[in-house]
Amino acid sequence: MTVLAISAHGYWGIALIIGVAAAAVVVVLLGLLIQAVSSIEKSVDGLLATATVVAGQTAHIPQLEATAPVLSQIVDEAVVQDGYMNALTDGFGEAI
Repeated sequence: MTVLAISAHGYWGIALIIGVAAAAVVVVLLGLLIQAVSSIEKSVDGLLATATVVAGQTAHIPQLEATAPVLSQIVDEAVVQDGYMNALTDGFGEAI
């Protein structure tokens, strides 16, 4: 019984077709990889811009540690100011 009777040129043709198909798959995958890398790069650029803004807005947070020791003084002053405002507005708007 004869197995396929293919000449050397036939084998070369099959190998060439397989090689071209593999190369086409590699080209498609490289295109997808480049597209994904481009998308990641855009996201990182946006993240870097956002991080810069956040860093600028939060740079002074360590200075808030100085608020805790004087918090009672702030509350005391608020009570005094409230008393002044009540003194100013007592009787305001009453009919004469």
